[in-house]
Amino acid sequence: MRRFTEKALLVATHNQGKLDEMRHLLEPFGISVTGAKDHNLPEPEETGTTFVENARLKAHAAAQATGLPALSDDSGIEIDALDGAPGVYTADWAETPDGRDFTMAMRVTHEKLEKANAPYPRKARFCCTLVLAWPDGHDEVFPGVMAGQVVWPIRGDQGHGYDPIFQPDGYDQTFGEMDRWEKNKISHRADAVRQLVKIFGDG
Repeated sequence: MRRFTEKALLVATHNQGKLDEMRHLLEPFGISVTGAKDHNLPEPEETGTTFVENARLKAHAAAQATGLPALSDDSGIEIDALDGAPGVYTADWAETPDGRDFTMAMRVTHEKLEKANAPYPRKARFCCTLVLAWPDGHDEVFPGVMAGQVVWPIRGDQGHGYDPIFQPDGYDQTFGEMDRWEKNKISHRADAVRQLVKIFGDG
């Protein structure tokens, strides 16, 4: 695995929350973190059929455009009874002419599970794949997973996306009911980040 020895990293996202989170995580390593907006980067079309393909696409596009090492992620929810759907199309299920509506997406998901007579517990997992790409074309991949189940009705108004219908294994709350700092300690993204930070610094 290639060590990260540079002093600057581009996080290829337009999401300020993700950028702030990564900046906080890498602060102890003395790495300067910038985001896609800082470099006027467009959002590339996500044409991959897997999380790693989409994350690679975004990371390499940013690295090539700026000459900086770039970190990107792709994430979503996979539901066993729906053959792994929505998976990489998680955000697409929420698309409307007026923007993304995840309340609608969660309702549609529930309706599909009911139509399929899916047994309980309705097993699911949140997946996050981080890809760190260098301008020379090399990359390292860090997959993270949080297993759980899909529940109904919607519970909680914290988090985002499908959080209010996802109950992680070992907990009686949904991600939507959890304090966000508690969620961030156990989430799929936290799992991937724990692996990622091992390549920074001397540890």
